[in-house]
Amino acid sequence: MKILVTPTSFNKPVNDEAKKMLEAFAGEVVYNEFGRPLEAREVAQMLEGVDGYIAGLDYITADALEGADALKVISRYGAGVDRVDLGAAKDKGIVVTNTPGTNAVAVCELAFALMLSLARAVPRLDGAVKSGQWPRNNGMELNGKTLGIVGFGAIGKNLATRAKAFGMDVIAYDPYFDEAFAKVNGVVKSTLEEVISGSDFISLHVPLNEHTKHMIGAKQIADMKQGAYIINTARGGLVDESAAADALISGKLGGVGLDAYEVEPVTDSPLLGLDNVVLTPHTGAHTNEAISGMGMMSVRNLIAVMSGEDCEYVVGK
Repeated sequence: MKILVTPTSFNKPVNDEAKKMLEAFAGEVVYNEFGRPLEAREVAQMLEGVDGYIAGLDYITADALEGADALKVISRYGAGVDRVDLGAAKDKGIVVTNTPGTNAVAVCELAFALMLSLARAVPRLDGAVKSGQWPRNNGMELNGKTLGIVGFGAIGKNLATRAKAFGMDVIAYDPYFDEAFAKVNGVVKSTLEEVISGSDFISLHVPLNEHTKHMIGAKQIADMKQGAYIINTARGGLVDESAAADALISGKLGGVGLDAYEVEPVTDSPLLGLDNVVLTPHTGAHTNEAISGMGMMSVRNLIAVMSGEDCEYVVGK
């Protein structure tokens, strides 16, 4: 039995227990030596003769799966499956699983860190002091401001409770809105348009698909409050980076905080070099706690499917 493991953080010490469990189960385990998510052609090459696949943020297209005749399961190390061609997997009888909720706290805390960093210009002021300057800067308080959350799942809910603790008003949009949670935690159910027009900070927590591609573009930005802030710790492509850059330069937007980008790694985004932007390298899920949780759950999911046992986290079952 041959298993392919590609997440770049799987081999960290916090995953030692998960790694031992996997290697005890499988006869051969192959790890990603590229140090980055795999392109489709690389996935295709590495899946030859592979029975099980613990997948990072690789591009798992129909072409990548075409020759994967032995593959029984793709166990996503994370919640998102937007880079997996689910139709192609289903056609080949490949079960797809994920690890929902394991990185919710990690991602929401980074989203909140980006909000605070933008509100108080932390990265810029840090750089100024380290270079011998002593600037005066008037920031803004989160207290009393409105946070609009697009995508009210595990991450969005965690973000909402933290925002309420900071004295923020919270409105949220989700097609499958959790009314009970919102009532208990003082979150106002809103339409997407209401979130866009009524928020001081907008935080995105949705998958990337044909419906969400550039869901924040020039039109949506034009409808936002003057000086609004955009936070994206979900998927690159949700925000039109060119439109956001234009709005930052004009002053329409107060700031942008991104952990996900249209092209990764970032090399020539129009947002690079702008002062009112905080950028992190798709690191939202990279805490010891989240890495450990994703590692253990992804291994357990893979073993369950390959052993013919029930798996709670099958996608699209």
